[in-house]
Amino acid sequence: MPKFFHEAPNKIFKEVQSVTDGDYCLVHLMDQNPTYRNLFLDAVAAGREVILDNSIFELGEAYDQDRYMYWIRTLKPTWYIIPDVLEDKNRTVENVRRWYSNPVTRDLPGKKIGVLQGKTEREVIQAYSEIFPFVDMIAISFDYSFFENGAGENQEDKWMRGRQRLLHNMNSWVPHSMPVHLLGTALPQEGLFYKDLYPWIYSIDTSNPVVAGVMERRYSVAGLDNKNRHKLADQIDDEITAEQWFAVKYNIERFKGFWQ
Repeated sequence: MPKFFHEAPNKIFKEVQSVTDGDYCLVHLMDQNPTYRNLFLDAVAAGREVILDNSIFELGEAYDQDRYMYWIRTLKPTWYIIPDVLEDKNRTVENVRRWYSNPVTRDLPGKKIGVLQGKTEREVIQAYSEIFPFVDMIAISFDYSFFENGAGENQEDKWMRGRQRLLHNMNSWVPHSMPVHLLGTALPQEGLFYKDLYPWIYSIDTSNPVVAGVMERRYSVAGLDNKNRHKLADQIDDEITAEQWFAVKYNIERFKGFWQ
């Protein structure tokens, strides 16, 4: 079973910590939100496993590199994601290689995660071999646009099935010594397809059970039919009622059940 990292609003951050394996940090919020910043500084100090993300999903492009480097040095996360470029294999691979070859960035604290980017499955597979020598973990997105060419009931279902196909195709050759992190998920029931088939999947981050719970939307035994499109970063300071927290906790436990 992979490790679970679920982003959470500040008001229930510690409650979500109590039912997750680690914490997933969005770097732009470290600059914008003092409460968020202190929660993550405390998490690292307490020995929690922390992944620092470059906020590309929220911002459309990776956060300012100088500020990103500052927060890597200050936070000292367990892992951090090398700046990538959405669906651009060549620029992302170039970024990874440059990051590794530059002593200033190569020696930053924390283990390095490289994201597979590409416009086609072939490009994503090529990216794997090209960044493999320079990173400690590889990350795979949930919403590559080429997934939308496959079968599915709606966009989220196509994304889910697309990553399932990709991981199935990778399983015959991917080295188990390289851990893989799954970036987000379209639908929580994606994990039913895996059921410990792929021991190289190390972890997954997603706000899916939290956002759904905040909307008081509880998973059914089959999961969800579609994804809430709200970004948790936009709800980081929201007040959370007891009913919302109960729904979040229910969803997190149900989410684990889909993946274990």
